[in-house]
Amino acid sequence: MAGIHSMSGQWGILGYGQMAQSMARPWLESGFLQPEQIAACVRDHGRAAALRRRDRVAVGVDLRPVLMADHVVLACKPQQLETVLETRAALDPPAQEGQGLVISILAGVSLGRLQAAFPRRPCVRAVPNIACRIRTGLTGLAMAGNLSLEQRQLVIALFAVLGQVEYVSEAQMDGFLALAASGPAMVAVMMEALADGGVAAGLSRAQANSIAQAMVAGSAALLQKEQLPPSALKDAVCSPGGTSIAAVAELERRGFRAALMDAVLAAQRRSRELG
Repeated sequence: MAGIHSMSGQWGILGYGQMAQSMARPWLESGFLQPEQIAACVRDHGRAAALRRRDRVAVGVDLRPVLMADHVVLACKPQQLETVLETRAALDPPAQEGQGLVISILAGVSLGRLQAAFPRRPCVRAVPNIACRIRTGLTGLAMAGNLSLEQRQLVIALFAVLGQVEYVSEAQMDGFLALAASGPAMVAVMMEALADGGVAAGLSRAQANSIAQAMVAGSAALLQKEQLPPSALKDAVCSPGGTSIAAVAELERRGFRAALMDAVLAAQRRSRELG
């Protein structure tokens, strides 16, 4: 991405799992952040040491460096937030916390709950997806009303490094998460099933996987480039009495469309439960 400038300040990342790494590595690789600007906290000493060696950032098990950073990214599991807050309250001496941003990627955790936990910091909810790892991701943002213009610009710049940014009302956040963040898992299951079908039709496993990936990527690129709804692509491919409409008819008979819709709604419900 052209025009990326480095960002000042210290950044604490609470939790350094798959999603946190999928954000931090592009920030580092792009030069947006430098390794010395990041302090991350995990629960296991051995894992912390391995991550330190690999990513060259300060990863430890102590909560203090994260809380003392100018800005904090909450990337632990939503179920762990209360435990983290209890640990924070029990610190002796207490951490001298910064007053910069708190950016949470925790499913279902509202801005109100974040603001109550971090009353001195402006809070942001972000929902990134796994494609952020290669800077083709999609992130939904909902920001509290007390962010300054400069802070809003900082948040946007931070996630623009990772791909596309969408502004989402907080009421829409669980739905956005279900489609954008859980969606890649649904697409992966669909692609795996398509590849299985290819194998059943006589293709090798390697061929079937490669073809399924290229087909899905090309179809998505075509929809984006020509700004088409999915129905237009389906109609363009399905000729009267042909193979594609036969395939679509079978999907409809098996409830494929309803299953995907229900999967999105199930993810939305689970996000609400986690909050």
